[in-house]
Amino acid sequence: MGAFEYTALDAAGRRHKGVLEGDTARQVRSLLRDKALLPVTVAEVAAQESRTQRAAGGFTLLRRVSTTDLALLTRQLATLVRAGLPLEEALLAVSQQTERPRVQSILLGVRARVMEGHALAVGLADFPRVFPEIYRATVAAGEQSGHLDTVLERLADYTESREVLRQKVLGAMLYPIVLTIMSFTIVSILLAYVVPKVVQVFENSRTRLPLMTRALVAVSDLIRHYGIWLLLALIALAVLFVRWQREPANQRRVHRWLLTLPLVGKLLRGFNTARFTRTLSILTASAVPVLDALRISGEVVTNLPMRDAVAEATARVREGAPIGRSLAASRLFPPMTIHLISSGESSGKLENMLERAALSQERELEGLVTALTGLLGPLLIVCMGMFVMGIVFAMLLPIFEMNTLIR
Repeated sequence: MGAFEYTALDAAGRRHKGVLEGDTARQVRSLLRDKALLPVTVAEVAAQESRTQRAAGGFTLLRRVSTTDLALLTRQLATLVRAGLPLEEALLAVSQQTERPRVQSILLGVRARVMEGHALAVGLADFPRVFPEIYRATVAAGEQSGHLDTVLERLADYTESREVLRQKVLGAMLYPIVLTIMSFTIVSILLAYVVPKVVQVFENSRTRLPLMTRALVAVSDLIRHYGIWLLLALIALAVLFVRWQREPANQRRVHRWLLTLPLVGKLLRGFNTARFTRTLSILTASAVPVLDALRISGEVVTNLPMRDAVAEATARVREGAPIGRSLAASRLFPPMTIHLISSGESSGKLENMLERAALSQERELEGLVTALTGLLGPLLIVCMGMFVMGIVFAMLLPIFEMNTLIR
């Protein structure tokens, strides 16, 4: 029995959408006719998902489920499995609980695969954009060990903590960017519209303007006459840079350069290390083989040189080298993380030490983000105030000189 998404019309011509379970599409059409509905489209959920992914192309927002919804359904499923419900009933209950049609259709599609006799991880594999490889590998390990409820609880915690970390980093980056754009916009409006009106009064007096005022007038004229062209040039340069960065070699150069920046490099290194250690921790705790855990953990690292370092470390571990020493060879990961991993390997408590390393990096990153947000906000406000003060001072200088001449 499979799950099928349908679109049907009733006697009044109203469109209805939903999901029905059936052995074949023909049976689903028959069920719709029994409900006095005229079937328009009937497609199996897994096949419909594949077509949606191909049609969406690179637009991930069109094919992903939000992290909040994923964490919620994972925690609900863990609660029901822990309560002793059969897996197919738990999936049905969670699908009925959700208010999002897409999530409901995905859960019913997974349930259909489970009812066919497949493992839960196999059903999740039909929706790779919704359930990433770490999710599927952890669930598979939980099924094999018989502790699926515990593994699902860990997955829910991991999904929530990763989203919180991402939101903190994005918030720290978004605030200065928005403030910079607003400051640039305000200064541009002053130079393009306010300054010419004020300076025109002094130009009619045919007196030589001060150097600072003449410089302000020159910048104002540049923005008024060539501002649109300068903006188009900046947009063109940004588009060219994005296209240039699509090449893996160029993107790797940019990522390596970002790691060398004083504050940005530390932020990127801490963010990727926290994600890597957190992912590796949950995978090792779920009894996933170490090599597979390292490979999957490396895929969540967004910085390419650090991802390459994880891949090289995985190759060394495959040859028999310790994890800590293999990661230390790249000199891209913080020494504290390396020491904790090495200590966990030598003491046989790698899972606990990875958890400590992840918590340590997340706390350090949170402190860095808080300090960065607290520093950049006032700094940008001061810079904007200095710009505005310079503009006002340049416009007041001719008035001061006129007062001096009158006296």
